[in-house]
Amino acid sequence: METLKHECGVAMVRLRKPLVYYAEKYGTWRYGFNKLALLMEKQHNRGQEGAGIACVKLHAAQGEEFMFRERAEGAAGIEAVLRAASKQIDAFSPDQQANTSFAKHHIPFAGELYMGHLRYSTTGKRGLSFVHPFMRRSNWRAKNLALCANFNLTNADEVFQEIAAKGQHPRMVADTFLLLEQLGHRLDRESERLFQQAIAQGLQDRDITTYIEDHINLANVLRTSAPLWDGGYVVCGLTGSGEMMAMRDPWGIRPAFWYADDEVVALASERPVLQTSFDVTTQDINELLPGQALFVNKDAEYHIEEIIPQKGEPKQCSFERIYFSRGNDADIYRERKELGRQLVEPVLKAIDGEISNTVFSYIPNTAEAAFYGLVQGFNEYLGERKRKELADFFAAPPQDPAVATQLLDSIISRRVRSEKVAWKDIKMRTFISDSASRSDMAAHVYDITYDILRPHRDNLVIIDDSIVRGTTLRESILRILDRLHPRRIVIVSSAPQVRYPDYYGIDMASMEEFIAFRAAVELLTERGQWQRLHDIYQRCKAQVHLPKEKVENCVRDLYDGLTQEEISEKMVQMLRPQGITTEIHFVFQSLEGLHQAIPTHRGDWFFSGHYPTPGGNKRVNEAYIRYFENQ
Repeated sequence: METLKHECGVAMVRLRKPLVYYAEKYGTWRYGFNKLALLMEKQHNRGQEGAGIACVKLHAAQGEEFMFRERAEGAAGIEAVLRAASKQIDAFSPDQQANTSFAKHHIPFAGELYMGHLRYSTTGKRGLSFVHPFMRRSNWRAKNLALCANFNLTNADEVFQEIAAKGQHPRMVADTFLLLEQLGHRLDRESERLFQQAIAQGLQDRDITTYIEDHINLANVLRTSAPLWDGGYVVCGLTGSGEMMAMRDPWGIRPAFWYADDEVVALASERPVLQTSFDVTTQDINELLPGQALFVNKDAEYHIEEIIPQKGEPKQCSFERIYFSRGNDADIYRERKELGRQLVEPVLKAIDGEISNTVFSYIPNTAEAAFYGLVQGFNEYLGERKRKELADFFAAPPQDPAVATQLLDSIISRRVRSEKVAWKDIKMRTFISDSASRSDMAAHVYDITYDILRPHRDNLVIIDDSIVRGTTLRESILRILDRLHPRRIVIVSSAPQVRYPDYYGIDMASMEEFIAFRAAVELLTERGQWQRLHDIYQRCKAQVHLPKEKVENCVRDLYDGLTQEEISEKMVQMLRPQGITTEIHFVFQSLEGLHQAIPTHRGDWFFSGHYPTPGGNKRVNEAYIRYFENQ
């Protein structure tokens, strides 16, 4: 229901053959450019606030540009950057474009290395200067660096201090800027190390440059930088001399997948986009494991190397599977269906077992797979009941044939009733400044299919992927569903209650925005336990100056003694629109159900408060302090 802004998307393409090879086989030297465009378009769900691309041209002569970049803001950022790059290419005549040798030396974006980024801001920072890729330029090709990342660091202040201690003067405390300067500094040191080796071997002038470019080791750059990073990330980079790298955080929070054949090495944030772009199977795609980095050198040779040992059990973001990633990944589709199937028992309880008097539906569009799973689960439940009732029927059938026929028909005809109830109609027009008018418009974001329920007799079960803030429920969804006059409305979340902020790439950083948190606070206040809220505040304050490694998440204690059902009931009270008297229930996925449905992605900190990195604990305590002091 509520759009969450979240982790960005990355895409990389490294051609392993000369441009003329692709021109002869595929009819155009733009093969790499086109593949990058496709990888970005297929990940448009990951970034609608901006996009950027970078390209490196190998074997450029002195005086020729070898590194190119385009960036754009806005939801149409992908189209804008691709159009801007194509405009530069199309500025040349058709004959020049058709001449691969000419293109290789003179046409922008006619290169062998490509990198793309799709941006969703989770920090509130706007402007073209914050759109990736970032670039650090130098007259030495090996010292040029283009950087993009899908990440949030929890300890940008520590990275700033580390850089400042080296004598640098960072222009701002923004994690991407800091990473660019930190990695750029280490890249300089790596180049200088090789420079000294070349001098010791008696090399001079251009031979020194060639030696540096032939021996540059980006693993050294990452090993001297990455240990300081706390957070979830996939950091990608290109150097002007033709090196490519991509590293995943050692907790496995952010996703990365790669593919390689004799023509190309490619990387993306999601597996199915690689499958579609290169027409390959699931088995052909490799996952970059936690703490690993993919490297491709200037000769197009690639390898995987561990930069930081994996930090305990991997904590891949479960929200990635519930909501963010495209659902056409085979595993994700199965997992989302299983999330729905896991909810049969609590939903059955909420409708008092009245399957025949219940219509099932979903909020478009990300909850559709979970809806299929919920319906499948109810069909399985109904099938089991039918088998039992049929067995009882045939064991002792009624003597009256008419009664027997009627009973048999009632058993066989029983089914799960599913309809498309909700339709996403329009987007809220942000140019409306009057608050009352905005609320009225928000109430019409969704529309309904009329006359598909028996008024005041049928229950209505609606499944969504998550309930975070509850704003859309209160201002729109519940009002709209009530127009059908159901006997009761059951809102089902395929995810557990979101109780804690995220600091690894989702725009959930404030305690008070979570309806589950607000409901818990209200319950404690009603029960006269305000002192517990104050004690948690004092414990958080006591840890402010501790190193992040020694900080404990004190906020988890807030939920002690409160059941999921109690919090759900309070949420209903808080989100019930004025004037609506229909019986309303909320049903949430359990943590156990989440892990059964998604066994390989154990990152559940927004539900459980178990942050995978020390920085998460520090940040959640700080968030509670801000909340408490602003009350």
